[in-house]
Amino acid sequence: MARRKRKLRTRRKSDWRRKLIIVLVLVALGGALWLWHYARHWRPDETRYPEQGALIGDQDGAVRFDVLKGLGAQFVYLEASQGANGKETRFSENLAAARAAGLQVGAVHVFDACQKAGGQSANFVTEVPRDPKLLPPAVILSGNTDYCPERVSEAAVQSELMTFVNQIEAHSGKPVILAPTRAFEARYHVAARLDRNLWLSRDFFPPTYAGRPWVLWTANGDYQTPAADHPLRWVVVQP
Repeated sequence: MARRKRKLRTRRKSDWRRKLIIVLVLVALGGALWLWHYARHWRPDETRYPEQGALIGDQDGAVRFDVLKGLGAQFVYLEASQGANGKETRFSENLAAARAAGLQVGAVHVFDACQKAGGQSANFVTEVPRDPKLLPPAVILSGNTDYCPERVSEAAVQSELMTFVNQIEAHSGKPVILAPTRAFEARYHVAARLDRNLWLSRDFFPPTYAGRPWVLWTANGDYQTPAADHPLRWVVVQP
């Protein structure tokens, strides 16, 4: 009889532990789901960063710019070109739609560290009109030269980038904004070598990796809005 009671108590303890584990797992899953949902819908407080907008490219599909405007966006930056040959098929359409919605618009080039400046600037100026109403052009700096067809030194990257910057500034009539990723900045140190405004990226927390203040911050790279079927990259301006 005593042995049977001990077995019963042991079984009850085991059932209790099992139930507790199940409850803890469900709580953890619920918390993770809540955090995921919160993160997808988070953006910086408008009282702290009153000027907000989005970075948009072909990857985002069709964007409802009037809805984006209604959500509080004041501007959009549109990817226009990549390297010497890449073109964003929606750029012209997005430019017209964003302006019709009352948004300020800027153009973006994705720099290819393997390619010469001349071909890249020619690609950009072919795609982006010379228009004083456009915001200063921005250059996304990512990747590296490890997989270039021919060896490219870090000094050559910096030189070609400076040439490219000068060429598109002559086209736009405005200083370029440089947008290096953390990895690109760590390797090529463009923030220290090129005296241009910076656009940095870090989800949820203001970035500090460039060693000096930024002007634009991609604060949430997966911001879910009713303005698009896919998450957008949400950007704020340093007040």
